[in-house]
Amino acid sequence: MSTQAIGREEAAPQPLPPAVAAISDPAPLGLAAFALTTFVLSSANAGILPAAAEGVVFGLALFYGGIVQVFAGLWEFTKGNTFGSTAFCSYGAFWMAFWYLSVHTDLSAAGPDAKIGVGFFLLGWTIFTVYMTIAALRTTTALFGVFVLLSLTFLALTLADLGGIASMGKVGGWLGLLTAFGAWYCAAAGVLKATWGRTVLEVGARS
Repeated sequence: MSTQAIGREEAAPQPLPPAVAAISDPAPLGLAAFALTTFVLSSANAGILPAAAEGVVFGLALFYGGIVQVFAGLWEFTKGNTFGSTAFCSYGAFWMAFWYLSVHTDLSAAGPDAKIGVGFFLLGWTIFTVYMTIAALRTTTALFGVFVLLSLTFLALTLADLGGIASMGKVGGWLGLLTAFGAWYCAAAGVLKATWGRTVLEVGARS
C-alpha cells in the first residue's frame, strides 16, 4: 500500500454519532394533571362541590389524572428520573383505579365491609406516599410540602373509611385542596422557568 493511499485512508470522514432528540421536562404536565384532578375530588370531599355533581371527576380521573400522568411518568423514565417516573406512573394508576372502582365496581353486596375494602385501598396508598415523602426530602422544598400534605390527605381519608371516623373525610377534602394548590404551584414554577428562561417562582432547591 502506497504512502498516498495511507494518507487518504486516514483522512476519511468518521461517521457522526446518532442524533439524540431533546425531551422537555414532563414534571409540570404530571403535576398539573395531578393537581386538577385532586382539586375536583377534594372539593367534593370537602363538601364544596354538590354531591349530585361529583361525577364530573370521573373523566378527569381517567384521562388527565390517569392517562396523561402515566405518560409524564414514562417520559421521566427516558430522562433517568426514578423519583418522577415512580410518582407519576403510580399516581396516574391511582386515578385510573379510582375511576374503575367508582364507575365499574359494584360493592353494594359487601354492605358495611365496602368501607373496609376502600379503607385498605387508601391505606396502601398512604404507605406508598409516606416513603415517597421521605424520598422527596432530596427534591425541592415545595415538592416536599406537596408530599407531606398528600400523606396527610390519604391518612385522613383512610381514617374516614377504615377507622369509621366520618368527619375525617371532610378533613381529607380540605387537605387535598391544599395539596392540589401546592402541586399547581410546582407545575407553574416549572412552566414559567422553561418559558421565561429564569426562575420566576421559587421552589427551594434541596441538596
